[in-house]
Amino acid sequence: MNQSLVELAEAAGIATRWRDVYGEYHDVSASTLEAVLAAIGPSCSTPGSLITAEAGSAIVMAGAPGPFRIVLEDGSIREGHAEDTGDGRIRLAPIERDGYHELDIAGRQTTIAVTPSRCWTIAEATHGRKVWGLAAQLYGLRRTGDGGLGDLAALRDLAREAGGQGATAIAISPIHALFAASPEHFSPYAPSSRIHLNALYAPLPSPDLPDVSGEFVDWAAVGRPRLAALRRTFDPNDPRLTDYRRMHGLPLERHARFETLHALHGARQWQSWPENLRSPASPDVARLAAEHADDVAFHAFLQWRTEAGMAAAQAAARDAGMAIGLIADIAVGTDPSGSDAWCRPTEMLHDLTIGAPPDLINKSGQNWGVTTFSPRGLIKNGFAGFLEMLRATLRHAGGVRIDHVMGLARLWVVPRGMAATEGAYLHFPLDDMLRLVRLESRRHRAIVIGEDLGTLPDGFHGRLRDAGLAGMRVLWFERDGERFREPQHWSPDAVAMTSTHDLPTVAGWWRGRDLEWRSKLGMKAHDEDRIRQHDRVALWDAFRASGSAHGEIPPVEDGAAVADAAAAHVGHAACALTILPIEDALALPEQPNLPGTIDEHPNWRRRLPAPADALLRRPDVASRLATLHHARST
Repeated sequence: MNQSLVELAEAAGIATRWRDVYGEYHDVSASTLEAVLAAIGPSCSTPGSLITAEAGSAIVMAGAPGPFRIVLEDGSIREGHAEDTGDGRIRLAPIERDGYHELDIAGRQTTIAVTPSRCWTIAEATHGRKVWGLAAQLYGLRRTGDGGLGDLAALRDLAREAGGQGATAIAISPIHALFAASPEHFSPYAPSSRIHLNALYAPLPSPDLPDVSGEFVDWAAVGRPRLAALRRTFDPNDPRLTDYRRMHGLPLERHARFETLHALHGARQWQSWPENLRSPASPDVARLAAEHADDVAFHAFLQWRTEAGMAAAQAAARDAGMAIGLIADIAVGTDPSGSDAWCRPTEMLHDLTIGAPPDLINKSGQNWGVTTFSPRGLIKNGFAGFLEMLRATLRHAGGVRIDHVMGLARLWVVPRGMAATEGAYLHFPLDDMLRLVRLESRRHRAIVIGEDLGTLPDGFHGRLRDAGLAGMRVLWFERDGERFREPQHWSPDAVAMTSTHDLPTVAGWWRGRDLEWRSKLGMKAHDEDRIRQHDRVALWDAFRASGSAHGEIPPVEDGAAVADAAAAHVGHAACALTILPIEDALALPEQPNLPGTIDEHPNWRRRLPAPADALLRRPDVASRLATLHHARST
C-alpha cells in the first residue's frame, strides 16, 4: 500500500489495521482508506471555538504566547501571560472551577470547558445505597385512551407505581425524534434527530383516542391520528409557545423546518429534494418556511408538548421517591436522511455509515445504516451538536445510557456502496468528549451508563471507570468459562441487569424461545439446543449458590420460577444499581428486538399486557419486585 496514503489516514484518525475477535490483525484496503478520507474532508488548521481542560491542571492549547483574559462563568476575571511550550502550543495556568469560561487571547475568543474528574455517580445520587430500577420500552406501555401507543403519560403512571414499590430509576428506550411524515420508520435506534424528541410520545389532549387493544403497535396506523389530535389543540399564537421557540432558538427552528419540508416533499430523503432546499441556510428554505409558518410552528409545538410530558414523568418519578428517576437513552447514530444530517451539515459524517467489523456471530460484519457526528466537525464547531444532544437528553432525566459507548473513542465506518467488511475504525476525540460528558453529568446531577458490551479498545474499561461512567453487567455474559459468575463478584461501579432489549428475556431464554426464532429464521447453529440445556443447569446452580433459588431445577416450561430467581440473583450483585427489564418483572417470553432482523421479527412493536398503573400490582409481579428490593437491601 502507498505509504503516503497510510500516513494521511493515520494522521486523520483512521486506523489502517484492525484486530478481530481471534486476535488476528487485518490491513484496511487502499480503496477503503481513500473513501473514508474523501468522506471526512480536509483537516482544519484553525482551532475550534471550544477546548476542554481538567480542573486544576494546566491548560495547553494551540496558539502563540502573549497576554490573555479569561471571564469565568461566575463573572470573575483572570488575566495573565500564556507561556510558549516550544511546539506551537501555549500553556495557561490551571483553573479550579468547573464550567464554561471565555478566553480572549490575541483578539481570538475561545470557550474553555473546565471539567471535573468524574461524572455524578450512582453512589452520590443514592447516598451509597444499593438500589434497583426497571427498564421499559416506552411504546409498549398502555393506558386508557392511548390510541394504540405507549406515551409519556403512561410512563408517568408507571413511575408512580414503581416508586411506590421501592424503585429508584426507570430506564427507557430512546425517545429521539423520528419522522412525523413517515411513522412507518419507527426504530428508536435509527432516529431523525438525537437532539429533538419523538412527538408521538406527547401525552394526548382530552378527549383521548379510542382504546386499541392489539398485541403490537401499528406505527403507521397510530401516528397520524395522534398528530391530528394534537393539532386540534394547537394555537400558533400561544405566548408560551412563542417563549419556548425563543428559548430554543435556531436548532428548534431548523428541525421544525425540516419536518415541514419533509412532509411537503412526500417524506422523501432530503438528498433528493431540489438542490436549493438541501441546505438549512438557503434563502429558499426561509421563504418556504414563511409560506408554511403554521406548519413550522406546529412542529415546534410538538416539541414543546413532548418535552412537557417528559418533565411531568420525571417529576412524578421524583415525587414517588426515586433518587434518580428517568434514565434516558442516546442512540449511537441517526438516519443519514434525517433532521440532524440536514440541520448540521458541517458537523455530521456524510457518505459513511457506522456498524461493526466481522465477529463470531456476524461473519459479514454489520452496517447499521446510521451516521453520526464527524470527529473533525465536532472540533471545528466547538462540539455544539454533541453538547446540545447531551443537554437535551439530561434536561428532564436523572441519568443517561449511552448506546455503544465505545463510539466516544472509535467507530467502525463503512463507505457508501461498500460492504460492512470493507470498513475501518475512525477515531474520535475521546478526551474532549469524556470531559464534556463529565461536566454535563455534574451540572445536571445525572448518572451516566455506558453500553460497553462487545469489543472495546485497549484500556477503555479503565477510562470509563476513572471518569465515573457505569458499565453494564448482563447476567448472560457474567461467566467464568462454563459457569456463571457469583453476583457478589460483579463490578461495583457498573449496573447489573438480567438482560437487554437485544437479548432474550429470562423466561424466553429458559424456554428456548430465542432459539425457536433463530431456527425459524435460519440463524440457529446446529448445537445450540445442547449448549442451552447445559447452560440451564449452570444457571440454576449459580442461582442456588447465591441463595436466590432452592430445590431442583424447574422444567423448561416454568420460566416464571426462573424469573423469580434471576431477580433475586441480580439483586445480590455488588453493583451499585440493578435494572430489571419490565419483561423480566412480568416473566414474559418475548424480547423487544432481535438483532439481524427487520420485518422478520416484530421489533419495537410489542405491547405490555396491562395498563401501566396496574402492571406491577399483579401478585406474582409484586412478589418478584419485593424479592429484588429485599436482595438490594441486604
